[in-house]
Amino acid sequence: MLLSILSAIVLILSFPNFNLSFLAFFGFIPLFFAIEDKSPKNAFLIFYITGFIFCIGVLYWLYHVTFIGLIILCLYLALYFGIFGLLFSLYAKRSTLYAMPLVWIILEYIQAHLFIMGFGWLSLGYSQYKNLPLIQIADFSGVYGVSFVVMMVNVAIWHVIARMFVKCHCEERSDEAILFLRLLRFARNDKREILLLAMTSLVLIAGYTYGFFRLNERHGSNSIKISVIQGNIPQELKWDPAAQDMIIEKYTALTKMASLDIPGLIVWPETSFPGFFEIDEEITNKVLNLAKDIKIPILIGANTERPSSFPLPEGERVRVRGYFNSAAFISSQGKFIDKYDKIHLVPFGEYVPFSNKFPALHKLVLGEIGEFTPGKDFKTFNLKPRTTNDERRMTNDETRFGVLICFEDIFPELSRKFVKSGAKFLIVITNDAWYGKSGAAYQHTANSVFRAIENRTPIVRCANTGYSCFIDSRGRIYDSVEEKGSHLFVTGYKTSEVKF
Repeated sequence: MLLSILSAIVLILSFPNFNLSFLAFFGFIPLFFAIEDKSPKNAFLIFYITGFIFCIGVLYWLYHVTFIGLIILCLYLALYFGIFGLLFSLYAKRSTLYAMPLVWIILEYIQAHLFIMGFGWLSLGYSQYKNLPLIQIADFSGVYGVSFVVMMVNVAIWHVIARMFVKCHCEERSDEAILFLRLLRFARNDKREILLLAMTSLVLIAGYTYGFFRLNERHGSNSIKISVIQGNIPQELKWDPAAQDMIIEKYTALTKMASLDIPGLIVWPETSFPGFFEIDEEITNKVLNLAKDIKIPILIGANTERPSSFPLPEGERVRVRGYFNSAAFISSQGKFIDKYDKIHLVPFGEYVPFSNKFPALHKLVLGEIGEFTPGKDFKTFNLKPRTTNDERRMTNDETRFGVLICFEDIFPELSRKFVKSGAKFLIVITNDAWYGKSGAAYQHTANSVFRAIENRTPIVRCANTGYSCFIDSRGRIYDSVEEKGSHLFVTGYKTSEVKF
């Protein structure tokens, strides 16, 4: 049990916000020793317990929203650890040992896509989001390739140690001469271990070589200056009607300060607009007039509303009001151009699964605005170059960008579709205020880092309470909103150049 707890602690420390990423390469080794000579059933239980402790330790911040939901989620996610432990106990001592890293990433992929939404948040590769040379392989392998490398190192180190020392435990002496003899016997007789060690070394060398090559490539020749606004609005005030004017005034003041940097675009976070855009005409006009006054386009996160419908089993349709979590794009002339409606909603947070077939389920969603409707279009927005003032010119050509709302950046396929639709860079607007001062915002950012590398596309993150930052196409975080070294729950803005 102590070995399994040790593994869980080491793995927890490898993830944000501890960021001791090198520990991930050793995190499973105590666990592998813990299941030696154990039955498959016991191996499953040991891995399951480790997985549960690990999930609790990394996802603890969910208790701010739902303690019961945190426990249920971790009990489910730990099953993947348990299944891996069972398979490892069955096949680790056979020639299929080489396939165990592949088994791990298959389980990660299933975890990220199974059931209603999937949950790939805990993929082992995300622990390496600051290990820039290694994670460059994500442009052809995704996060799973990095997970594969990390698990391969764990397996190789464990197997070499086990074969070198465990089978020689009968030797009484342990001085340098005995160690030399052990190494000599290992080199002569254990060809499989030598092959595994050589393969692992080759994979690491190839991965890092590729990474250093990609990191030293030149960036694109085009660029645009973008400002992100971090309003730092407390969660309990976001939907308080009495706080509406305060919120608008705060974002207006920060936007005017950012406009002095002459950016090509100013971005507000998810649901930063304290009402329904267009429906609440007074505050809508304030934002439209703000863009007109500063002569800079603004992208805002807002709830929007329009009539919608869904089918009944009998073939009829029920008309309802459709509520959308949206990103609204306002031109520098103060005109509402278009909006993107969030496609991938949060189950039981923004909608109730299967409620389109069972309308009564709508009642299960509590809140002032009820259930959200998913968007359908991977809409990109067009930034036109300025021609009236050379100092305020953005690029020589029109520039398209896509928007990901909330946790949409944890799904690689969404980012790919925006890029395929012509987006030159991506913007993530989110609100992680729910989770307090925890590792949640940094874990979320780790996902954005991988999306940037996978698509070789820069990403701009704008969050209500942080982490608002700029990520280049190599996954490097090079600028952020911060105060005295802190990124979370600080108020401010940041303007930076985005190259593509």
